[in-house]
Amino acid sequence: NRQDYFKRILQSKKICRILETHSPLSALIAENIFFEKKEERLEFDGFWSSSLTDSTLKGKPDIEVLDINQRLINVNDIFDVTTKPLIIDIDTGGKIEHLEINLKTIERSGTSAVIIEDKKGLKKNSLFGTSVKQEQENVKVFSKKISAGKKATTNKLMIIARIESLILGKPLNDALLRAENYVEAGADGIMIHSKDKNPKEIFKFAEKFRKKFTEVPLVAVPSSYNSVKDVQLENAGFNIVIYANHMLRASYPAMQKIALEILKNGRSYESEKTIMSIGNILDLIPGTK
Repeated sequence: NRQDYFKRILQSKKICRILETHSPLSALIAENIFFEKKEERLEFDGFWSSSLTDSTLKGKPDIEVLDINQRLINVNDIFDVTTKPLIIDIDTGGKIEHLEINLKTIERSGTSAVIIEDKKGLKKNSLFGTSVKQEQENVKVFSKKISAGKKATTNKLMIIARIESLILGKPLNDALLRAENYVEAGADGIMIHSKDKNPKEIFKFAEKFRKKFTEVPLVAVPSSYNSVKDVQLENAGFNIVIYANHMLRASYPAMQKIALEILKNGRSYESEKTIMSIGNILDLIPGTK
């Protein structure tokens, strides 16, 4: 149902808003939060399972260290208490032989889409850019990976190819060439990534991509170019915007602040006014009382 629903959202909405959720509690927030704007109700359309936030939550580096079963335990826990669709970040996807098996498992979980990045070797976070060693996969090799993934799954699971050309300082034409090859290989969507605070190249990519592919979903992750509004991405031709790590980043400083206050004051009294009450916690989850 989530998988079908996600495709209906893509067809019916101009842009889908996806929020990172690293736990069932954060997913419940994303599921239920909304904002009334004039006569429009704004809400998140689904969840993002991030390899960065999943590994950080376990105190481990973001180097593709968690296997897919560890990742899916968290996804299944999220699905137990929510209804909206989920996109999962699976980094490079690993070897083709492993990817084929893992995608079948992911599809059976009810996940709506995977995003696979076209890098190889030890995974490093893309926002490091060229300051660390990162190598992009050969176009033909990555295209084979996409084709193998599509053959191993049904049409329920969308496979979205993530292009790292701009991250690695390559020209726009390299990104466009890769996008064309990946779509021809069967990719159900394209994510173009950038660590630049200026969205100029992202918008230029979207403009040129849309001239050739009018219906292929296009994904933006504005972690660096965060001054750009979702309506601007929509007008540029993007269908999905992912806020990729903000829920976890919000939780850490809040917990650190409270822990420090308790040490400083020798009690928790001063912190009570800024945290959720015990009563509200008991009311938060149905069935607690």
